[in-house]
Amino acid sequence: MGANKIWLYGLIPILALTFFLGAFILIDPVSRLGFSSPPVENLTVERIRVTEHGFAAKIRAEGSEPMILAQIMVDGAYWVFTQDPPGPIARMHSAWVKIDFPWVADEVHHLRFITALGTTFDHNVDVALKSPSPSWTLIVDYALLGIFVGLVPVAFGMLFFPAIKSLRPGGLEFILALTVGLLGFLFIDMSLEGLELSAQASALFGGSILVLMPMVLTFVALLAIGNRSGTQRNGRQLATLIAFGIGLHNFGEGLAIGASIATNEVALGAFLVVGFTLHNTTEGIGVISPLVKERVTLPLFTGLALLAGLPAVPGIMAGAFIFSPHWAAVFFGVGAGAILQVIVAIDHFGQSSVRVGHTKSRFTGASVAGYCAGVAIMYGTALMLTV
Repeated sequence: MGANKIWLYGLIPILALTFFLGAFILIDPVSRLGFSSPPVENLTVERIRVTEHGFAAKIRAEGSEPMILAQIMVDGAYWVFTQDPPGPIARMHSAWVKIDFPWVADEVHHLRFITALGTTFDHNVDVALKSPSPSWTLIVDYALLGIFVGLVPVAFGMLFFPAIKSLRPGGLEFILALTVGLLGFLFIDMSLEGLELSAQASALFGGSILVLMPMVLTFVALLAIGNRSGTQRNGRQLATLIAFGIGLHNFGEGLAIGASIATNEVALGAFLVVGFTLHNTTEGIGVISPLVKERVTLPLFTGLALLAGLPAVPGIMAGAFIFSPHWAAVFFGVGAGAILQVIVAIDHFGQSSVRVGHTKSRFTGASVAGYCAGVAIMYGTALMLTV
C-alpha cells in the first residue's frame, strides 16, 4: 500500500470527526433541551509576591465561563486592586492582580477574591516579607547557595572513591545495592513532592496526571534509547546516567528551596545547610559506585560532580523568580522517571559485572544490607531538612 493511500485512509476519520464536532457545537442540542444553570467558577492562586506597596498575585481561572474579578478583601476590608490583563479571565487563562496594602512584616494576612457572581476564594500570606527581586547581587548569592547545597556535598561524597575501589566483589555488590537504595528513596521523594505540587496547581491541568504521565513517558523513552544501542553500558556510562538522574533531583531540590525563599517559608540557617550537605554527600557515593573497575581521570570526576550537583543553582533561581506549580509538577515527574530508569540500569550492570561468577541473586545478604542502608541513610539525613 502506497504512502499516499495510508495518509488518505487516516485523514478520512479525522475529517469526519472534525465535521461531527463542528456540527454539534453549531446545533448545540443540549441548549434545546431547556436546561440552564449558572456558570461554575473557580480560581487558583499560583504565585503571590510581597512588594513594597502591597501584594501581587497570579491567579488562574478554572470555571466553565470567563470569570470577572469584582472585589478583593484583605484582612476583612475591601481594597483597590489592578488587574493585568484587565477584563474577564477566560478559562485556563491567568492574570496578575496587584493590591496596594500596608502589610506588616512577619504578620499573617488573609486575602479574599470575590467574583462578579459573589463566589469567594481565600488565600493567606503566611509571612509578610518583601519577596526577592532579580538583581546581580541576589543571583550571585543564589548561585553560591546552590553550590554549597548541591555541588560541594556531591564532590565530598565522590572523595570516597579510593575506599570503594579497594572493596572486594561482596563489598562492591553492597555499594551498588546502596546506590539503588539511595535512588529508590529519591524516586519516592520526587514522586511525592510532584504529587504535592500537582495538588497546588489548577485542577484543569489534570492533578496527579501532571506527574504520572511524564514519569511513565520519560522512563519508557530512556529505556528505548538505551535498548536502541544494543550494548551493555560500561561503568562510565552508568555513572553518567546516575549523575544525570541525581542532577534532576538536585534541580528539583533547588526549585523547592527557591520557591520557599520567594514565599518566606523556609529558615535557611546553618542547620539546614548542614542537613543538605549530609543528604547530598551520599548522592556522590552513588555517582562513583560503578567506576571501581574503570580508569578514571580528574576531568571525568569533575564532569560528573558538575552534572550531579550544579543543577541546584538554576533550580534555586527558577524557584525564586519564575516558579509555577504545574510546570514544577511536570518536572518532578520527568525526574522521577529518569531516576527509575537509572535504577533499572544499575540492576543490569550489577547482574552482568558484579554477580557473574558470584551469584545471580539480587537478594543476597550484601545486597539486602545495601538496599536498607541506602534508604536509611537518605531518610536519616532527610530528617535534618524538615523545617
